[in-house]
Amino acid sequence: MALFNKNKYLVAVLLGFTIGAAVVAGGIFAYNLIYPSNWAKAGIENSSLLSSPATALPTNIPDIVDKVSDAVVYIETTAESPSASDPFFNDPFFKYFFGDNFRIQPTPEIRKGVGSGFIMNPEGYILTNEHVIDGANEVSVTVKGFDKPFKATIVGKDFDLDLAVLKINSTQKLPYITLGDSDKMKVGEWVIAIGNPYRLDHTVTVGVISAKGRPITIPDQSAGKTRAYKNLIQTDAAINPGNSGGPLISLNGEVIGINTAVNAEAQGIGFAIPINTAKEVLDDLMKNGKVTRPYIGVGLQDLTKDLADYFKLKDTNGAIITYVYPGSPAEKAGLQRGDIILEINKKSIKSSSDVSDIVSKAKINDKLVLLIFRNGQTIYKTVTVGQKP
Repeated sequence: MALFNKNKYLVAVLLGFTIGAAVVAGGIFAYNLIYPSNWAKAGIENSSLLSSPATALPTNIPDIVDKVSDAVVYIETTAESPSASDPFFNDPFFKYFFGDNFRIQPTPEIRKGVGSGFIMNPEGYILTNEHVIDGANEVSVTVKGFDKPFKATIVGKDFDLDLAVLKINSTQKLPYITLGDSDKMKVGEWVIAIGNPYRLDHTVTVGVISAKGRPITIPDQSAGKTRAYKNLIQTDAAINPGNSGGPLISLNGEVIGINTAVNAEAQGIGFAIPINTAKEVLDDLMKNGKVTRPYIGVGLQDLTKDLADYFKLKDTNGAIITYVYPGSPAEKAGLQRGDIILEINKKSIKSSSDVSDIVSKAKINDKLVLLIFRNGQTIYKTVTVGQKP
């Protein structure tokens, strides 16, 4: 009985507390309904921001994929190389003593490679990475919805930018993707990657732009060189081997990058070449087969404090010429090793990179007026910009 009374008392207390809390909550609600407070207004504003299209999770990804996916192609390459089983194939002493009559004929080794690309116009031009087709004797392109692969022609390629343009011909209408503007993309914006990782065709991954302007250096063992990328888009959309050359797509359904590399030691770190970088050289690749680069033909070095003191200069502004290439525009203009470039077209030079930037932005046959410091005196030299061999 005592226990019942205690429980009854406890129930009464809880009931009273609940009713009191409801009254207080109702009063607060009524008060804020009549007199909206600052925090209430802020809450309303914040909730409207959360539901705005700019910050909402994208819901149109399936529509975008349906629209552009058919233009993403599967690229397969075939390359022939001498068999490693012939140890004398490249031995100059063997050739000297025995000549070609006794030369062992190696069995060609067939190497196959795969990658991705995308059709960028109705004429059948395809953009991909140079490393996807590097060294290939044959390139075949599979387009979704077509019965058999196309034999592709390599129209142009550039190692430095890691870009290549292919061409396929079809009597049927080809799908294609519109090229966007990578400069307008912001860090945090959603992007879609489509490609053929590990031969899994038309794989779709989604992420955001993690950073812009990333420089990375990757040794390319097959080419025997190092690829130095200067301005890559970093994304956390999954990119794997086989994705190379495929498109990175904005929520507008436009290509804003060419998927290129992935950091194998990390998760969610992939890289793409900005589409604007490709757009700058597309005409050259399609018309000339290569990128036409302006060139004056000098080796350069930054001025150090010791060098500035040696030449009796007041500061380290300028770039010293360490080498002049024979037959180059610089040699024809009379530039010499040891000359210090102080100005180009009246623009002060602070380092060797300033010279490189000015030359790279010049056009073939442009005139550059250089202010040179030589033997304690300043002189002017005019260099006609040439084409890099």
